[in-house]
Amino acid sequence: MKNLLFPLVAVLIWSINAVVSKAAATLIAPAAIAFYRWFIAFLVLTPFILLPVLKQRKIVAQYWWKLLILGSLGMVLNQSLAYYAACTVNATIIGIFTSLIPLLTVIISIFVLRVAPTVGITLGTVLSLFGLVWLVSKGEPSFLLQHGMSIGEIMMFIAAASYALYGVLTKRWAIPLPNWQSLYVQIGFGVLLLLPNFMMADNIQLTTDNISLVLFAGIPASIIAPYLWVQGLVRIGANMTSIFMNLAPVFTAIIAILVLHEEMHSYHLIGGIIVLAGVILAQQLRIPLTRRKPEQNSHQ
Repeated sequence: MKNLLFPLVAVLIWSINAVVSKAAATLIAPAAIAFYRWFIAFLVLTPFILLPVLKQRKIVAQYWWKLLILGSLGMVLNQSLAYYAACTVNATIIGIFTSLIPLLTVIISIFVLRVAPTVGITLGTVLSLFGLVWLVSKGEPSFLLQHGMSIGEIMMFIAAASYALYGVLTKRWAIPLPNWQSLYVQIGFGVLLLLPNFMMADNIQLTTDNISLVLFAGIPASIIAPYLWVQGLVRIGANMTSIFMNLAPVFTAIIAILVLHEEMHSYHLIGGIIVLAGVILAQQLRIPLTRRKPEQNSHQ
């Protein structure tokens, strides 16, 4: 039972971080918090991981471009877009879009990993898309046809898709480095990629108002939560652990209402539940979409 706490607390930290992203939107530039987050994580990890990484420098040199791509997807695109999106959408929306990551992961896996499509993936995708349409159209799908998604919602969808692709490529490439060493190098590339945007941003000053938000993003959200998540994967398996991600929009909505006093509307509830139902369906209903024809007996 205690093993379930590892992914549960990890998802809780990431849910708090969605609220932190929204709270930081008016206190510091998105480019600044994105850079500070990973720079702090890099500094904290350096005393523990730099020497082991240097010992593996031949492997790092061999796979550097793959580590660079993973860093650009997981640390740059996913996180930066979420911070920019937080300027125009609320934390509840951020949480719901984040919950799409498991579904997008299985969809991308069909094309990248040649995973066989299932009935659950097909029905879950349709259901989640309907829930998403209901959510972003505020319960009026015809509105979405006329006006489309907002820029913040588009950013969050790309952010979720980037992280889903990150997860699939991590499995596809199977870089022969321990998890933390691989993550450390990816963070290093992420910091370098985020630096130019950071240097061009206006509001980059660390103040008493935003320092706690930046530190939370840099340590609990970037180091502690991933550690707990990996522990969950090791102790209870990937399938069971991934289910906990479905709690992210629930936790985020509750925290956003309590802390940011965000309003919960019926379309949030209905759209969010439909999205989650689709994600769970895709995860759990594993009946193959097409059955293989039985091979004929060659000894007839």
